[in-house]
Amino acid sequence: MSEKYTNAAQQRILRTLLILAEHALDGAAPGEIARQLSTLPSNTTRDLANLRLAGLAEVTPNGRWRIAPRLVELALALQRSLDSAQRRLEETRRRYSHE
Repeated sequence: MSEKYTNAAQQRILRTLLILAEHALDGAAPGEIARQLSTLPSNTTRDLANLRLAGLAEVTPNGRWRIAPRLVELALALQRSLDSAQRRLEETRRRYSHE
């Protein structure tokens, strides 16, 4: 895909999401995230607010941020879908197999 379709702010928020995934249990402090991304704390605050609004991030009682359950639910739904596809594939193989 062409670089003309990329957007720095969108790339930063996606990288923020990846950082949160690396800190799934204890979460990450906004300052830590800003340092890892080499961005202003205000950018991180805005990005985290947008991720929370989308249901993809949540703030812990101690002020750290982590992946929200919704994102985990999406991953589990994907896993169920892949498992179902695998079962259908295995059933089809058995139908065409001479075993």
